[in-house]
Amino acid sequence: MSDNHEMTERAAEAQTKTLQSPRTPVEYPVGLASEFPPGSHKIVQVGSQEVGVFNVNGNLHALINVCPHQYGPVCAGPVGGEMSCNATTGWKFHWSRDGEILICPWHGLEFDLVTGGCLAPKEMRLRKCRVKVVDGEVRVSLGGG
Repeated sequence: MSDNHEMTERAAEAQTKTLQSPRTPVEYPVGLASEFPPGSHKIVQVGSQEVGVFNVNGNLHALINVCPHQYGPVCAGPVGGEMSCNATTGWKFHWSRDGEILICPWHGLEFDLVTGGCLAPKEMRLRKCRVKVVDGEVRVSLGGG
């Protein structure tokens, strides 16, 4: 049986469990770990939600694909870093956190992929999901990450 066929069967089984017991977190298989190398990301379907799964420096992070600003597809945006210029950089421009900042394609809001927090305004944040690797398979469950 192919890996894709097995993942489809597991996803269908997870959906059935969700309908039977909504309080129990259900893990959805979204691909093989090898499909998420460092620096990559992919938008996947998790139940009724689109979720962006990002590999940031070897760690997987999953975020609901909805920008809190105007509900745009935030996970479709580019991933970059942060430019800073302050006393700690000697007042010279310094590029940092490469591959850790998601930029909303609609209006340019920047979000920290690790925490889900918006760089400005601080009160905005993306909803995180739990993500883990089990036997080489990436699994995502809706809810806090």
